[in-house]
Amino acid sequence: MIALVSPNMNSSSFLLTGFSGLEQQYPWISVPFSTIYAVVLLGNCLVLYVIWTEPNLHQPMFYFLAMLAVTDLCMGLSTVNTVQGILLGLIQEISLDSCIAQAYFIHGLSFMESSVLLTMAFDRYIAICNPLRYSSILTNPRIIKIGLTILGRSFFFITPPIIRLKYFHYCRPHILSHSFCLPQDLLRLACSDIRFNSYYALMLVICTLLLDAVLILFSYVLILKSVLAIASREEQRKSFQTCISHICAVLVFYIPIISLTMVHRFGKHLSPVVHVLMGNIYILFPPLMNPIIYSVKIQQIRSRILRLFSLKIC
Repeated sequence: MIALVSPNMNSSSFLLTGFSGLEQQYPWISVPFSTIYAVVLLGNCLVLYVIWTEPNLHQPMFYFLAMLAVTDLCMGLSTVNTVQGILLGLIQEISLDSCIAQAYFIHGLSFMESSVLLTMAFDRYIAICNPLRYSSILTNPRIIKIGLTILGRSFFFITPPIIRLKYFHYCRPHILSHSFCLPQDLLRLACSDIRFNSYYALMLVICTLLLDAVLILFSYVLILKSVLAIASREEQRKSFQTCISHICAVLVFYIPIISLTMVHRFGKHLSPVVHVLMGNIYILFPPLMNPIIYSVKIQQIRSRILRLFSLKIC
């Protein structure tokens, strides 16, 4: 395990943590990580291309799916340089400014993904509970406003605590606990008064991730109530079928976040490798799985992808 900051490290730089004790296996570990990043980039680009080029998919549901794919694509791009840089031996440290920028995008994109998933739950609620007004409620101008609201909500409110990171005094060893920068990592190394950041971060989590999860759950309670009121079993099945991919995406997003939080809170005795692995799962699992889930579960996207590769649908 790395115990000391390298002697040639700049005082405004931080040492990134890879898989401690497995340095000799980095070339091999980089292979699955390279594959995962390639799938993340290609999978989400493919979903975006299919939605862009298929006129039949120019509908609210697929516009929101495109927002999700853009978010996942950006999440992959925000960490690929440090994660792969460590495994390939290209970098070991990161400057404070770059670290703060990376932390800003990682947290902003996490909040953005949560907001998009909430919007998709609202979309499913309108489609199932109020189908006759679906097209009049989710018009293109309104979808644009929703997208801009998501963008502002995700990145505006995290700006104050992120900016404060620039002016903290970091007196503890500049060793981060992950292969990328997280605000809580920098706060752990700071000797300045971090109470504002701590309380503000807690408020943000409650007002975004937790609130979004509650509203998503509430929307599905209403959807379930509406679906069970349908007399036909076949119609019930079709209604539930339209929600399965979104439910999977919600689970894929929230389970890694909860797991990483539990590891940080109760897993201080665990190996640093576990912390690094859970951090990478939190970053990479949703962008990896979402294009797979939607390509498999949504027939319109699946058939378009198969046509794209000149495959015959069985």
